[in-house]
Amino acid sequence: MNNISATLAIVWRIAAPYFRSEDKWAGRGLLAAVVAMELALVAIDVLVNQWQNRFYSALQNSDWDAFVTQIWIFVALASTYIALAVYKLYLNQWLQIRWRQWLTRHYLGEWLQGSTHYRMQLKGDAADNPDQRITEDVKNFVEQTLTIGLGLLSSIVTLFSFVIILWGLSNAAPLRLFGTDLMIPGYLCWGALIYAIFGTALTHWIGSPLVNLNFEQQRYEADFRFNLVRVRENSEQIALLRGEGAERARLLDRFGFVIANWYGIMSRTKRLTAFTASYQQAAVLFPYVLVAPAFFAKKIQLGDMMQTASAFSSVQGALSFFVTAYRSLAEWRSIVARLDGFEMSVASAVNLPAHEPAIALEVEGRHIDLEQLCVNLPNGAPLVAAKAFTIQASERVLVTGPSGSGKSTLFRAIAGIWPFGTGTVMVPEKAKLMMLPQRPYFPVGVLRDAVVYPAAPGAFDAAQVRNALTAVGLPDLAGRLDEDGHWNRMLSLGEQQRLGLARALLHAPDYLFLDEATASLDEPSEARLYRLLAERLPQATIVSIGHRSTLDAFHSRKVALVKDGAIHVVGGERAAAEPSAAR
Repeated sequence: MNNISATLAIVWRIAAPYFRSEDKWAGRGLLAAVVAMELALVAIDVLVNQWQNRFYSALQNSDWDAFVTQIWIFVALASTYIALAVYKLYLNQWLQIRWRQWLTRHYLGEWLQGSTHYRMQLKGDAADNPDQRITEDVKNFVEQTLTIGLGLLSSIVTLFSFVIILWGLSNAAPLRLFGTDLMIPGYLCWGALIYAIFGTALTHWIGSPLVNLNFEQQRYEADFRFNLVRVRENSEQIALLRGEGAERARLLDRFGFVIANWYGIMSRTKRLTAFTASYQQAAVLFPYVLVAPAFFAKKIQLGDMMQTASAFSSVQGALSFFVTAYRSLAEWRSIVARLDGFEMSVASAVNLPAHEPAIALEVEGRHIDLEQLCVNLPNGAPLVAAKAFTIQASERVLVTGPSGSGKSTLFRAIAGIWPFGTGTVMVPEKAKLMMLPQRPYFPVGVLRDAVVYPAAPGAFDAAQVRNALTAVGLPDLAGRLDEDGHWNRMLSLGEQQRLGLARALLHAPDYLFLDEATASLDEPSEARLYRLLAERLPQATIVSIGHRSTLDAFHSRKVALVKDGAIHVVGGERAAAEPSAAR
């Protein structure tokens, strides 16, 4: 019961926001219509149950007129049932897609809010494969929540509708054993209840491991698919290294987990299916065994017997909802657990700066100031410290140091996406910062949109984009603005870096941080691009990470990070403002 209560609480937390959202009236209206149609279908089942008594009695009495009348009544009931079933499915699917659309937008918004997606990776939380959780898990949650919820509602209404009928039939057809009538009020209802309790208990005992097995199956499937995508995205490097054999072995190893877990699901499902199939087949004969003695004793007619069997089947089926839907319930619970884990991981990443010592990002002042800043690794180990360090407006700063000294991490802290550490990063209000890494990101799509990213498509006209591409030495691409492609795979790293600088020219940031953003270019090309930045962005502050001595000519200050001492500031008029490193 504790597990059921906890699961229902999670389901309510995930599902309720949609029905309180901006789309609440459409969602509530569709849900109400689907529920009303489900109740109408149960009402028709009750009418068909009563019809069975009249129909079989007409057959037993050889009453032709009554037989014809009942045929026409059945046609009317069946036609209504079909129409309701069709539109219930249609409106159910309509509700599913609206609900899924809202939930997907909600999760995407939470996941991509600020740097949440990045912090989730840094923390290494258990929310593996967020792509699967936002696609498959959301889809399956919406679909199965409606299916299971409506099925449970139907079972409850069916139970209360038919238990009254079955109770009355119990009195009309008393239990007869060894030629003696035993007057047990509602014995058919008690028989259905005992039968269902027995079946539910055994079903849960046999099938409970399916919850964890289904949870693991989804995780293994997602991991395997993710690694396949990684191979596709890095196919050039794999081919150059002749790594096909290693990748095949690694992928088959991942797929081995899928197969092994699937065998576990097969074994457990075989046992569950063997029991539930036996349970359902026995349920067909059980009511006949109970009422047959009364029928052969001429106490009830054939119509009463058939109505009793039908009513018993409906009550037993309603009571056995968890038996028949157990496998779906197991899959549903694993989906709920995965979405719950995703929400918890997002919340943990969002609240990370509030619950742990974190670097504060403040918007004030006229320069970028680092005050008592200590940048740590996620495990808490100190990486870079700066007591008081200022980057003036329009300044050119070169940051150097050995690999692992914290250069890129310092940039991440200034950008506000690295929370681990203490101290304050102060950034001028309304200042535009742009970070260009060594390997820039370009979304798959039209080249023009990829260059202007993250601005909206159409934010810059075609002439501006062509001018920027030509300026950075990519005149051939200037005529391909409407071409669709995967630009990170189609262009060399040098071309990608030029494209990144074209993006900087278009956005004209106040502060431009270049994290080895020209490292793949030859020195003359690099020099031309730095001169271009000085010409096109004269007011911008440029902070570069680089190792080439030729970069010194384009920067007024040089900051050297070392692991075992201080961060040495070399050159420039403010060399006295020296920050220090923790290691």
